[in-house]
Amino acid sequence: MNEDTATGHQIRSMTVLPARREDVDLHTADGLTLVGELALPADRDPVATLLTFHPLPTHGGYMDSHVYRKAAWRLPELADLAVLRFNTRGTSSSRGTSEGSFDGGGAEQYDVAAALELAEFRELPRPWLVGWSFGTELVLKHGADPSIEGAILLSPPLHRATDADLDRWAEFGKPLVVLVPEHDDYLRPDEARARFARVPQAEVIGVDGAKHLWVGEPAVRRVLDEIVQHVLPGHAPLPTRYAGEVEHASDLPSAPTRG
Repeated sequence: MNEDTATGHQIRSMTVLPARREDVDLHTADGLTLVGELALPADRDPVATLLTFHPLPTHGGYMDSHVYRKAAWRLPELADLAVLRFNTRGTSSSRGTSEGSFDGGGAEQYDVAAALELAEFRELPRPWLVGWSFGTELVLKHGADPSIEGAILLSPPLHRATDADLDRWAEFGKPLVVLVPEHDDYLRPDEARARFARVPQAEVIGVDGAKHLWVGEPAVRRVLDEIVQHVLPGHAPLPTRYAGEVEHASDLPSAPTRG
């Protein structure tokens, strides 16, 4: 399954691989219902779990932001991972609109807790938090929970997260993987290494040629490969072809590309 061959379907931007996909509701401690989707391997149990936190909803981020859609379309089949995507409070997608309103990362602490509680309730194994842009702020501010294995940050701007949040992660001690695009709009690799130096276990990885939104299939492949390699050390690089049956995203409910 992990060997790349010349046969089968090439995995393209809109390729959807087999999985069990179900709509889920997350319930927050302050009384809101958030909408999401859980993707699981089609015919086996997951070996680890990704709890994803999307980019800034006031600038187009939502559960269908393209890196997370592709993670949900590919990783259950290619890496036996469960992938939870959901809209934080006040955010809309084709799945629906989560209750509440955007709070700039404050009340979203309850959204993070709701994702962790769903993982616990469903007995999802070895949860890792994956934050992208604004989602990294939620992870850094609210995600240091004993139940998780670690966290992966994509394009952290460090606008809302403070040195105190980084110090909390340093004390927490769980792995923190930081993917920083060479041409990021907010925080570039050298500055990121300086900022995250106060977290001894942080691994900052600069990605040549990449931009904040990880646009383009090569950028997405790099992100997904890094996620899998850190969550499942020793896993082979993800294949670029798939020998089984596939779907095309046009056959699924529409999800316009944003963020």
